[in-house]
Amino acid sequence: MKAFNKKIFIKQISDNVKNMYRKNLEEASQEELFQAVADAVKNMIMDDWIATQQVMEKDEPKTVYYLSMEFLLGRALGNNLINMTAYAQVKEALEEIGLDLNTIEQQEPDPALGNGGLGRLAACFLDSLASLGYPAYGCGIRYRYGMFKQQIVEGFQVEVPDNWLKNGYPFEMKRPEYCYEVRFGGHVRMEMREDGNMDFIHEDYQAVNAVAYDLPIVGYNNHVVDTLIIWDAQPEVEFSLTSFNEGQYHKAVEESNLARTLVEVLYPNDEHIQGKELRLKQQYFFVSASIQRAIAKYKKHHRSLKQLPKKVVFQMNDTHPTVAVAELMRILIDVEGLSWDEAWKITTQCVAYTNHTIMAEALEKWPIDIFERILPRVYQIVDEINRRFVLDIMDRYPGNEDKIRSMAILYDGQVRMANLAIAAGFSVNGVARLHTEILKNESLKDFYEMFPEKFNNKTNGITQRRFLAHGNPLLADFVTKYCGKGWETDLQKTRKLIAKADDPKVQKEFMEIKRENKKRLAKYILEKTGIEVNVDSIFDVHVKRLHEYKRQLMNILHVMYLYNRLKDNPDMDFVPRTFIFGAKAAAGYRNAKNTIKLINNVADVINHDVSIGGKIKVVFIEDYKVSNAEWIYAAADVSEQISTASKEASGTGNMKFMLNGALTIGTMDGANVEMFEEVGEENMFIFGLSAQEVIGFERNHNYRPGDIYNNDPDVNRVLNQLIDGTYSHGDYELFRSLYNYFLNDRPDNPADRYFILADFRSYIQTQEKVAAYYRNRSAWAKSAIMNVACVGKFSSDRTIQEYVDDIWHLEKIKVRTSLF
Repeated sequence: MKAFNKKIFIKQISDNVKNMYRKNLEEASQEELFQAVADAVKNMIMDDWIATQQVMEKDEPKTVYYLSMEFLLGRALGNNLINMTAYAQVKEALEEIGLDLNTIEQQEPDPALGNGGLGRLAACFLDSLASLGYPAYGCGIRYRYGMFKQQIVEGFQVEVPDNWLKNGYPFEMKRPEYCYEVRFGGHVRMEMREDGNMDFIHEDYQAVNAVAYDLPIVGYNNHVVDTLIIWDAQPEVEFSLTSFNEGQYHKAVEESNLARTLVEVLYPNDEHIQGKELRLKQQYFFVSASIQRAIAKYKKHHRSLKQLPKKVVFQMNDTHPTVAVAELMRILIDVEGLSWDEAWKITTQCVAYTNHTIMAEALEKWPIDIFERILPRVYQIVDEINRRFVLDIMDRYPGNEDKIRSMAILYDGQVRMANLAIAAGFSVNGVARLHTEILKNESLKDFYEMFPEKFNNKTNGITQRRFLAHGNPLLADFVTKYCGKGWETDLQKTRKLIAKADDPKVQKEFMEIKRENKKRLAKYILEKTGIEVNVDSIFDVHVKRLHEYKRQLMNILHVMYLYNRLKDNPDMDFVPRTFIFGAKAAAGYRNAKNTIKLINNVADVINHDVSIGGKIKVVFIEDYKVSNAEWIYAAADVSEQISTASKEASGTGNMKFMLNGALTIGTMDGANVEMFEEVGEENMFIFGLSAQEVIGFERNHNYRPGDIYNNDPDVNRVLNQLIDGTYSHGDYELFRSLYNYFLNDRPDNPADRYFILADFRSYIQTQEKVAAYYRNRSAWAKSAIMNVACVGKFSSDRTIQEYVDDIWHLEKIKVRTSLF
């Protein structure tokens, strides 16, 4: 590899500022400097990106198309430099001209292409695919405004557009040559051909063009640059002058409005019909474009589509892209002229499904009337898939209506997307061992009985390159010092820290690093919230998507309980604690948004109560995202992974905290189970009901949270404080819905359905153990180091290699060019 040429790089930045902004370096704003530096870095990437595509064109390797509604990438500049192994050189070059790389990195917006763990997992997977050298395309949507940018106004979540593209995004490339028509609505006319087969002619439809934008996914130090394709929507007819002149002003811009709406927002509120329709259109839009792109790429070198499964695999990340099954069938039959049986054989060898949820209500379903109206031809295909599948079920289980009720794709007026994915997919995987076992034995038991060979587990993972090398450089240097180089691509190397975990010198060094990271986060908190926190307190962190099963509500009730104890006993011996929350609640999710309001109101009361001497602070970090998450993970002492056992499919935040040396307090749920096995019970804090106990309560309907409320005075007190005005300035109704959540039992919505009160006493007792353990600085340091040492299993590199070995069967590619 050629040496990095500092002079050329600096000149390119200067030229970029001049040509882009008509300024010199001294006059440029920080935003302009970011754009100039990012463009120079993209230029460094370009040779390898071109070379990777040339290798894929020449060798035609089997390629995975990872279909996902979300890709929560985080900022690209720093991560690209880490993977190019050029971070230090670029930092030094910028310092030579008076620029600070950290400041420049802060100018980059987080691409608003995802929200939660599913989207971050997709991003980690792309990073690992490139770093392991496997040919891959991520396929998603180029959202203009993301889910939303979260603002906290008087304690309430307010959603505003996340205009991340306002100044342009330097790492994306528009590819107008990759443009595909996607159709909605209309009707399907059938005509008999001379050969006796039927033609299906789609008429009176609305159409938009899907136009590709490519983002580079840089592999770690191997010259491989894979591609994330995000699809933008453009109208086929931007403006109909004829309609306008006829006074039909709405019709004149109808296609333009449809195109714009399709790509504006991630997960539009689907509490109303228009939201449901838009979400279905979004899913079909990016899936259709991606499959058309994959088939066009394949056909450049092959006449027969019968070999498609040897060259292409579509991985459906949850149920959102499941319409891929029917769309691939449509293209193979209607466009390519294959018979049903030929198309089905190819489709069922090309599509695989990852399940991300245990809860039946979260498995996506569409009203048939909406599905048929928006996707008339696709619905016909789904209907035929269902007809044949039901015949298979009847043949296998004669007279068993329960099996049909459970497994049919069309049933009770709904299109059940998970059922479609399992019926067609050649692989169905869960994302943690416990999750997969629950799928097999509970949620998807009938499918597992019929198709046991399809089911497999792939425990999730995270990329150590972003969440350690980039997010926590002090700890990264520590790991390199004691484990040597190479952990960036083999995280199991951190196991060498086990031998150092008892060493007082190493413990002291580790805790000093943790304290520096806490100071960095404390400074951020002060700047963003005005709250001053004690860096010597326990940083107890709960950051993730806000959902009832993740039980942020239990956490804040515990904070209220601790505050009550301090108010009752001001002189009690108490380990200072800073509780840090960060989460977005879906726009239409009332209980989640009320929980955010409660957290902020509790924070307002506690943080301003001078009588407790700052022993508790509560912080809600606004607009939680990847870029601030990196700092949060690095600073955390305690990681809250307190989901109701059996409800969290895997979790990946738990792994990021573990990687950064935080100790987990959690239930035996999702990947926590496997983390417990890796790190040992002495280095985690486990509490609460088991998965089987929760499932038993749900099956037998014998959970009575009212009994706990009546018999536990601490529970009674904190719940009553929801409605006595303590945290609501005397407004007794503000948190009434949260109070009712615990006590209003209904058949359709049982009280405390995520067992907060059942686990609350165990949670309190375990938190007391956390506080006591934190006093023993040596023991705590050892446990924190052991978490870093034992995290190796949870690299996304391991996960991806398992996908490759068991599902995708890809071959590595070799790219021989220079980054510089």
